[in-house]
Parts: sequence; structure tokens; C-alpha cells
Amino acid sequence: MNAKQNSQNSKPHIIEERPRILLVDDDQSILEVMKMRLELMGYQVSPFPDPEDAYKAFKKEGGFDLLLTDQKMAGLTGQELMELCLKEDPTLQTIIFTAYGTIEQAVEAVKAGAYSFITKPINHEELTVQIEQAIEKRTLLRKIRYLENFFEEQDSFEGMVGTSPKMKEIFKKIMQIAPTKATVSIYGESGTGKELVARAIHFYSKRAKAPFIAINCAAIPETLLEDELFGHVKGAFTGATASKEGLFTQADKGTLFMDEVGEMSKPMQAKLLRVLETGEVRPVGGEKVRTTDVRLIVATKRDLKEMVDKGEFREDLYYRIHVVPIYMPPLRERKEDILLLTTHFLEKFVSKMEKRIRGIEEDVLDAFNAYDWPGNVRELENIVEYLVAMCPGNVIDISLLENTPLANIKTERSIKPLREAKDEFIKAYLENLFQKTKGNITKAAQEAGYYRADFYKLFKKYGIDPKKYKHASKIIEPKKKAGQPVEGR
Repeated sequence: MNAKQNSQNSKPHIIEERPRILLVDDDQSILEVMKMRLELMGYQVSPFPDPEDAYKAFKKEGGFDLLLTDQKMAGLTGQELMELCLKEDPTLQTIIFTAYGTIEQAVEAVKAGAYSFITKPINHEELTVQIEQAIEKRTLLRKIRYLENFFEEQDSFEGMVGTSPKMKEIFKKIMQIAPTKATVSIYGESGTGKELVARAIHFYSKRAKAPFIAINCAAIPETLLEDELFGHVKGAFTGATASKEGLFTQADKGTLFMDEVGEMSKPMQAKLLRVLETGEVRPVGGEKVRTTDVRLIVATKRDLKEMVDKGEFREDLYYRIHVVPIYMPPLRERKEDILLLTTHFLEKFVSKMEKRIRGIEEDVLDAFNAYDWPGNVRELENIVEYLVAMCPGNVIDISLLENTPLANIKTERSIKPLREAKDEFIKAYLENLFQKTKGNITKAAQEAGYYRADFYKLFKKYGIDPKKYKHASKIIEPKKKAGQPVEGR
């Protein structure tokens, strides 16, 4: 499966069900009334007069969103019941109610993990609000936990390829901030994939059906940037034969991505700040303002805080846009992703150019790993495209690097002690074995002549994860269909 297929077939999908409430009160009449009220509100309710029976049901059934419990009961107190349940499910939300509440008890309960503490007689309107908010928090925590597990199993996400810890963290952060309205600042060198991050945030936001519009502030002359962003009215200047909508207006209800925002002049920074503060846009030459609802995502390869300190960037604008920062790692800091990226680009360009290339020699991959990639993923993509185009045979070998920036990369290794060399040989043998079997543990054990249990201990000893080799082989074999664009586009 190529990266595009993988992205399409494995998008995060969370099924929402009717929230479940575990209701506990040793007063039978209160229990029955509250059960009826909660069910009329659309909740699934499991009532228990005995807290110990409630805990047994919680352990057996699981999946409760909210524990709604009295504090003072025979046997366990409400707080004690909550603490037991939280050991089973840390995302559970709890509302404790009591006729004997004090501020000290409420503080203690919240510190122990309660969502809130309500005194009797219960104000049902207040309780309704508290329940809704608690369940909303529980839903968010479930999604975050689900996505954390989801991303541990993925090697690509919305066009971004990588299994390194830094990329996994970025994938998670995208999903955490996408549903919010927060302005995002993406920092990173050229070619690290900043626009792909912006597009992913938009795609998973509530604005996904509205426009996503991108502009590179460094690519547009200062005299034209204001016109591009805010538009103009007919007759505003020579040649303005018709009115034109600016990008802020075009992106209404959607997302505007401003790349290289650090290249804007001070006057343009002031005008951008005005729009962010008021939500109003005034076209060039116009008198009437237009309101716009746009989520702004900015990106830059420069250090905006340093620019503020030097007086090159407005401090008030900096704090307006630097709400949620994302830092894209350069490729040299996530070299464990080079093999996966190379495989992806090889598949893409072999298919695109209709070449019969069987793979890339290991010496070329060694050179890739030894190089610092100042142009990051975009440079890697360009190099692979060049190698595919120039390859005269069916295998890309080291000689093809002669006219590239990698021509003088040294990959020779010095002689090591016998024990170290032996360990390296065994590790390399296991890696090659998993490359050949594409991470299939049973096949690899058979090839090595090991029992599966003994073989499992062996590759664990050398820190090898079979999952990483599902796309790999010693000579990378391209697949028939090209993947989608990845970082650097």
C-alpha cells in the first residue's frame, strides 16, 4: 500500500455513542428520580444503591463516561468509589453530590480527580450543565488517547511521511488543535512541510468544507500584497477596471495560510494586526469595511521572537499569531525517516516516469543517511527524482550521485573491536532478514533457523522493530502506483 492509500484507508475515525452514566446513591427515591431525569435527557443510565456493587459493574462492563455519585454512603464514600474507578479508567469524569458539603471537601475531591462537587438539594439546571461539560471533557480525552494510539501505528498522515518520535508528536498536535479556533504559527526550515501541516489542521477542523487559501508573503511585492490580502474597489488605482475580492474575503468561514509572514513590512504588519483585532477588512480604495471570519495559520523559517527583539517585527502582532506554535524538525534531526521517505519518492517517480527500476543500492542509502539535507524533505524528493531520471539500468547505484551535493559524502567505517563488529553483523543480518520478509516475524524466524520464541528474544535484544520494515528491503522495490505529494510541497 502506498502512502496515499495508507492515508485514505486509515484516517482516524471515532464512533460516538450515547454517553453512559454510572449513578450511585443509597437513597432509593433519589436514585429513581435521577435515573428518570437522565434517561429523558438521552443518557444511558446504570443505577446502583450500593457503591461496591457499582464498582463491580464498572470493572466488568467499562465504558462509562460519567460517575454521578453521592458522597456519604454506607461502605465506600463517593470519593473512594471515584478513586477506585479512576485506576481502571483515568479519563472517567465524576460529579459528587452531598448534603454535608464543605469547601474543604470540595477542594479535596477535585484534587483527587472529581470534575465537580455539588451540594444538596440539587439544582437540576446546574447539574445538567455540569454533566454536559464533564461528558464533553471525557469525549475530548478519549479522542486524544485514541489518536495517540492511532498514530503509533501509522507511517504517514495527510501526505506527511514519518515514524520518528518528532513527527508522531506533530501528528498528535495537529489533531489536538485542529478543532479549536486558535491561531497557529508553524516554524521550520524550507522544505520541512509547513504547508502540509496547515492543510491538515484545516482538513480536521470544523472549517474543512470552507476554503483553504494559501499565500507566500515573500513571493509578492510589497505594493501588491495589500491588494492580494484585502482586495480593491473599481477605480482604486490605474488599471483597476473592476472590483476584486481579497484573500481574507475569499477565505471567509475557512482558513488563510500565510507563509513567510516574517517577510512582511512594518506597515503591512500593522494592517494585518488590525484585521485580526476587528475581523474587518477594508479593500484598497474602499470606504466600506467587510466583516470576515477567518482562521489564520502562519508559517516562517525565521525566528519571530528574535525579530521582535531587534525591532523588525511588531510585538503586538507576534502575540496575536504566536498562540499555538508548531516546530517542524529538519530532516537531519529525524534521519530514521529517510528510508521511508526514499521508498515513497522512489515509488512515485518510477511510476510517473514509467521506468523499470528495481531499487536503490544500500551504498546510496548510506550516503543519504550521512548527508545533512539543508533543503530537507524537498531536497530529498528532488534528489530521488534526479536519480530515477538519470538511472540507465534497473538499479540506482552510488555512481549516480557524482553530479549531486552528495558526491563527496564519505560512508566508510573504521575497523571496530571484534565483539562490536559481531553485534553489528548480527543486527545488520536481522535488519536484512526483516527487509527481505517485510517484517514478517514467522518467515524471518524460519529463514534464520530459529524457533519463533527464541527469535523474538534475539531481535528484541538488538532493538529491532519489525513494523519498520513493512515498506523496506535491502534494495528498495518500487510499487506500481505513485503516492501523494509529501513534505516540502
